[in-house]
Amino acid sequence: MSSPTDRKGRLLTYVGALQEAVSQEMDRDPSVFVMGLDVVDHKGIQGSTQGLPERFGPDRVFHTPLSEDAMAGVAIGAAMAGMRPIYVHIRMDFLMLCMNQLINIAAKARYMYGGQVSVPMVVRSMIGKSWGQGAQHSQGLHAMFMHVPGLKVVAPATAYDAKGCLIAAIRDNNPVIFVEHRLLYFTDAYVPEESYTVPFGHARVCTPGDDITIVGISNMLVEALRARELLTEVGIHAEVIDPISLVPLDSETIVRSVARTKRLLVVDNAWTTCGASAEIMARVIETLEPRELRAIRRLGFAPSTCPTTPSLERLFYPNPASIASAAHAMVRPEADRWEPSAETAALAYQMNFRGPF
Repeated sequence: MSSPTDRKGRLLTYVGALQEAVSQEMDRDPSVFVMGLDVVDHKGIQGSTQGLPERFGPDRVFHTPLSEDAMAGVAIGAAMAGMRPIYVHIRMDFLMLCMNQLINIAAKARYMYGGQVSVPMVVRSMIGKSWGQGAQHSQGLHAMFMHVPGLKVVAPATAYDAKGCLIAAIRDNNPVIFVEHRLLYFTDAYVPEESYTVPFGHARVCTPGDDITIVGISNMLVEALRARELLTEVGIHAEVIDPISLVPLDSETIVRSVARTKRLLVVDNAWTTCGASAEIMARVIETLEPRELRAIRRLGFAPSTCPTTPSLERLFYPNPASIASAAHAMVRPEADRWEPSAETAALAYQMNFRGPF
């Protein structure tokens, strides 16, 4: 199987990769259908469902009422009956309105019925900051779903993995929470035209390094890779890892890296308390001997509600400069504090995003 670094296929945006994955699976399997608020809108969830209503018709691509709990029940029932629904939520924040259905029904049905029932459904949802969406539209709540046995949770960071993970999720016989950071939508990568899957539970070492291991979750991979470039300029070589799937989590790849570098920095798009970063750190600490670790740290949301104003957003969210500065302090604890300028660290995908309107 190829990888995001292979120049095979054509450059395709993340959102284009999502659309192509769904289109190919709907062609392949008539049991796959798409439902959700605004999936038939002319903007098509940032373009990820564009063209699907015209191609597959209203029986297989349809708008749902603003009733997340009831519609989650519809999707779960359809999955139990042999269909493969893709239930699209514009934002992960609104999954809170169907938590009972997802946690107590979808996640537990296979266990409660002794394997006689499966729930092959995908729940797509966006996370992340953008243009000041604030407290109720910017949260990354993926760790809540990681806590529950029976759910799989994936957070691809590249267009290549977005297509392969979504196809794998559609074919999986378990409910999958599919996490999409909105700032990734218009990033691109080489994506094969043919159908392929990216298996869950396999992290990817994106860049080699010997001084520190940096794990970037979802779009924090992009920011960690930029931080690595900044660190290289001061002689620090970071190994950057993309976990891709959070449940199942490939902790072995991360542990092997940390056993060599002796330092681990985990960067997440969520609060650090009881988060994905905490789980990754715990697994590393439980596996390695104390003498094998020199420094370990996590970065994520400050312990505050997500702010709206750009000035507070800059302080609230990790970015390439803050990631590079934290890594520098871990590798060179005796040195003076170092932080690259915000202008040097800025990423084009951050500056280009202007919202959906």
